[in-house]
Amino acid sequence: MMTPTNPDLAWLDQALDLAIANVDAGGGPFGAVVVRDGGAVAVGQNRVTRDLDPTAHAEVVAIRAACRALDTFALDGCTLYASCEPCPLCLASSLWARLDRVVYAADRHDAARGGFDDLAFYDLFGEDRDTWPMPVTVAVPAGATAAAAPFDKWLATAARTHY
Repeated sequence: MMTPTNPDLAWLDQALDLAIANVDAGGGPFGAVVVRDGGAVAVGQNRVTRDLDPTAHAEVVAIRAACRALDTFALDGCTLYASCEPCPLCLASSLWARLDRVVYAADRHDAARGGFDDLAFYDLFGEDRDTWPMPVTVAVPAGATAAAAPFDKWLATAARTHY
């Protein structure tokens, strides 16, 4: 495990301040900051209940804002500071965004104590899908190549943007 630096701790303080301010405003206890070259690129606060959007987690909000600010979908060279350990959604979003690092303060056990499902989802992903409360199944359309047709088209498109 990496030891946080003093700048890490200062950015975590900002993420925690965003989380506390969001609770004061009636939102969830989560805040995030995307940093590049020692400066904040974007911030995010949990907007799930405000926006009626289950994907509007603080980290995702910050990643979306950083991508818009930097005019890119890849956040190479950036670090995400989060008030809490990213849930699986936010962790996957961080990986897709190609962030260099993620640094967090509270952990999934703190989130569970607060009534959030982070720990339960991490545990669920370690279980066989047949035991999940929501079925996740594959259904292959007629024609053996139908399911792969979008990927075949993608691979045949020379002007595609790699990510």
